[in-house]
Amino acid sequence: MKYGIVIFPSKRIQDFANSYRKRYDSHYALIPPHITLKYPFEADEEKLKAMAKELHRIAAKTPPIPIKVTKFSSFYPTSNVIYLKVEPNDVLERLHEQLHSGLFSGQPEFVFVPHITIGRDLPSGEYADVYSQLKLQDVHFEETVDRFHLLYQLDNGSWTVYETFIVGGKETV
Repeated sequence: MKYGIVIFPSKRIQDFANSYRKRYDSHYALIPPHITLKYPFEADEEKLKAMAKELHRIAAKTPPIPIKVTKFSSFYPTSNVIYLKVEPNDVLERLHEQLHSGLFSGQPEFVFVPHITIGRDLPSGEYADVYSQLKLQDVHFEETVDRFHLLYQLDNGSWTVYETFIVGGKETV
């Protein structure tokens, strides 16, 4: 089964992102707006139990996670993905590193660029039009997040929460 690890921002940020995603993101119906910490990976039941235990340990040692969204950006020319830029910070960087070492070993598929995707799979002409308009907009959100989530993928391609991990040593919800 496929799993992934993400942070879901507040409803306010999700509503803002979804106002664009419903038009521009082919994955709109599959997963809410999120910041990917670990891209999809395969795991069996035994490995999953060990990972959940390790994720609890990591969460207990992770302080609340500051999130600062500052602008629209893009991965062009690598891909026609448009996203909300999440400013990197030490807490996000350390969390990402921990999720790619030890039990979670393996080099990340991509360089870690914290972001919330709002558009993908756009034809080049549409991408250029949409991005040229969005990059002119002022965007500013700041918040602190107190949890991250282990997700699993359903047969229809959508993602759902398997377990939630509260940072700062609190128990899971």
